[in-house]
Amino acid sequence: MLRAELRGLLSRKLRLGLTAFAIALGVTLMAGTYIFTDTINSAFETIFQRAQRGTDVSLTPRAAFGSSTDPSQATLSLPQSLVARVRAVPGVSKAEGQIFSPATIFDRRGDKLGGELSQSFVASRSEAPFSTTTAVQGRRPRTAGEVALDKAAVDRAGFHLGDRVSVQGSAARKAYRLVGVLKIAGIDSLGNTSIAVLVPREAQRVVAKPHAWDSIAVAADAATKPATLRARIRGAIPDRAVNVRTGEQQAQQDSVDLRKAISPLRTALLAFAFIALFVGAFIIFNTFSITVAQRTREFGLLRMLGASRAQVLRSVVLESAALGLAGSVVGIAAGLAVALGLRELLASFGLDLPSTSLQLESRTVIVSLVAGVVVTLLGGAAPALRATRVEPVAALREGVALPGGRAARLRTPFALLLCGLGVAGVFVGLFGGGSSSHALVLLGLGAALLFLGVALLSPRLVPPLARAIAAPFVRLTSISGRLARENTTRLPGRTAVTAAALMIGVTLVTFVSVFAAGAKKTIDDAIDLGLRGQAVVESGGGQSPFADETTTALAALPGVASVSPVRFGVAKIAGISGTKAVSGIDPTSFASVYRTEWERGSDAVLRALGPHDAVVGKSLADDEHLHVGQRLRLLAPTGSRVVVTIRGIIHDKGGLLGAVAVPNRVLQTTFAKPQVDFAVVGYRKGADPVAVKRSIDRLLDRRFPAVEAKTAKQFKDQISGNVTSILGLFYALLALSIVVSLFGIVNTLVLSIHERTRELGMLRAIGSSRRQVRAMIRLEAVITALIGGVIGVVLGVVLSLLVIQKVQDFSVAIPVGSLIVVLVLAGLAGVLAAVLPARRAARLDVLRALAYE
Repeated sequence: MLRAELRGLLSRKLRLGLTAFAIALGVTLMAGTYIFTDTINSAFETIFQRAQRGTDVSLTPRAAFGSSTDPSQATLSLPQSLVARVRAVPGVSKAEGQIFSPATIFDRRGDKLGGELSQSFVASRSEAPFSTTTAVQGRRPRTAGEVALDKAAVDRAGFHLGDRVSVQGSAARKAYRLVGVLKIAGIDSLGNTSIAVLVPREAQRVVAKPHAWDSIAVAADAATKPATLRARIRGAIPDRAVNVRTGEQQAQQDSVDLRKAISPLRTALLAFAFIALFVGAFIIFNTFSITVAQRTREFGLLRMLGASRAQVLRSVVLESAALGLAGSVVGIAAGLAVALGLRELLASFGLDLPSTSLQLESRTVIVSLVAGVVVTLLGGAAPALRATRVEPVAALREGVALPGGRAARLRTPFALLLCGLGVAGVFVGLFGGGSSSHALVLLGLGAALLFLGVALLSPRLVPPLARAIAAPFVRLTSISGRLARENTTRLPGRTAVTAAALMIGVTLVTFVSVFAAGAKKTIDDAIDLGLRGQAVVESGGGQSPFADETTTALAALPGVASVSPVRFGVAKIAGISGTKAVSGIDPTSFASVYRTEWERGSDAVLRALGPHDAVVGKSLADDEHLHVGQRLRLLAPTGSRVVVTIRGIIHDKGGLLGAVAVPNRVLQTTFAKPQVDFAVVGYRKGADPVAVKRSIDRLLDRRFPAVEAKTAKQFKDQISGNVTSILGLFYALLALSIVVSLFGIVNTLVLSIHERTRELGMLRAIGSSRRQVRAMIRLEAVITALIGGVIGVVLGVVLSLLVIQKVQDFSVAIPVGSLIVVLVLAGLAGVLAAVLPARRAARLDVLRALAYE
């Protein structure tokens, strides 16, 4: 029996190849994601290990909560006096303070090196044994006017030794003479990250830490082991705000922090991989349903020859497992190419990451194989059970259909139940109040159940949708359109499953489009309603803080009435779970440049805000039942605490303020946040706005070129561009699921043509031309694709409206034009999917087709 099963499997090469390819496509993105992220991890682990090679003990600041990857730790540092205390510990051979902080490096044109999404750092020059840099050209800096850059940065900017390189941190921009081109930790490129190496004193000045270090590296003498020295230093410095680790432990911790940092990226990519696998399951189910139906006589003959139902079931299951295994192996191999593609895709969006040789771990192979085989087995389970119901007498009759299961009459109630459970899962995920990870799982599970329920209901939708969609084609093509419509509705279940594969991709594209349109409208409305000032000042698209010196210089310009700086931080609030966003504002000027709606209080409350006062957002107040006059105890990442009294409750529809707003001086002292994240500039009455804006631009270009001033329209355009970029990335990642679904249409058409060989021969025999046959097959594909597109658009709009209800003050905007484009593209995709099947059908030999069984 096993030999017969394998022979039968290999005899159907077309079916074998089509199904295995569908499985491979589903597995490819999963394998590629693991390979890509493992490669990034490996590259950074190498960098961290080499960076700590000469360090026996490392001291770093510790946040009161969170990890070292949190933005809240960016301003934490160690006092310079700590170096002397470390040097006094027995066993210390050498101790050195180090700087490694964000800054901006400019290229030859004066633009930010690497683009807006790049990262740049200022590092202090280290001495042996701590130095991890080697000079490829020139040397390391020796004076405050010299700089050395990593090799990739020099290559990107086209610098040469002796050129002037501008760097701006928390202080104003300064130009340095390039004296060296360096390898960092033995690596030429750190992705889209650039590093400027300065002498220690100058590095401290640039990042506004004149008496502090970001870390302290310690070397042990020949007689002391790193673990022993770590214990001694820990005993000499009992301050719990300082992490004391061996160099090896620090490298491991850096790797752990990195894995946590890129975990959201891996999760997002895996989500798209599971979408592709989910779509692939529909294709596998449809393929096996068709092939099992086409092998009715074969199964009947096996039953006549004595095969039991169990043996027939085993035959189909074995075929499923073999195909799943073969497709998964191909998918893993293709995943290597996808990993390179993912790197280039993210790099095209400004997210270039360092990498080394591709890392294929055993976990990747095992997970990919298991996922591919399990999905294939699940997709083939129902067809396999149907195959066992073939009676032996079926071998003696032509055209016998597979018997229906007793559960077929329960399809509609079961579909409605799945839809109900799906909607419930989505609602619980959105409004259940659990953790974010728990909510995402419920959302994903609810959406999957909803897709399955709609797919089971869609056979009832196929006839009316097919008639409506085919109507214009029938008028234009008459016979071909009518035949295509009838072929589509002949087996509505098959059409529904084929359309459902495309429906999933279209649903997600629609969801993203509606959500993005709503986000743009929400932001535009917030800026129009909330912004009273005439210009917004920010750095790095709002992602990089800038020096407070910038706002002081702007306030001194003619025509400027006020400059209101805003700082952001996070805090733990006693009695409230999680961390909450905290905003620092200038009480005297904020109300004049930004409009807020008050639940309790007025703008006068803001102007009178003292160092122990706060206003809270309406959402936090409602959730935690807070009231005016109540006291809140805030814990900052520095470990410092401050008690504030609630003086007002605001409804900030613009989303500029955090859950708690306090005076800027609290962020500067308690939260150690000297830099400004954002500032709004108000012009004097009667001042020429064009002239004032021009003077602001001149000042920033001359002294603070990393900072940019934007009008309200420019600010909205920038945010709109960011949303469009994110939208493009989502579309690119969803493209694989669309490709898989299109391949499902090809698969169904090819197998359907094989099944309808005699029918197509009869059409040709009674006078249909090859052109008419091709048109019929193309129109079948277009109708099927548009059925999936219509259902997907409706489902995507419904899901997006459900999710939008969760987001406070989120505007609803339905991008009708974009949705029409989605439907048009779905139809064009159907035409593309039908190219090969239509050509195959038109080339059938009439006589052989008529004689085909």
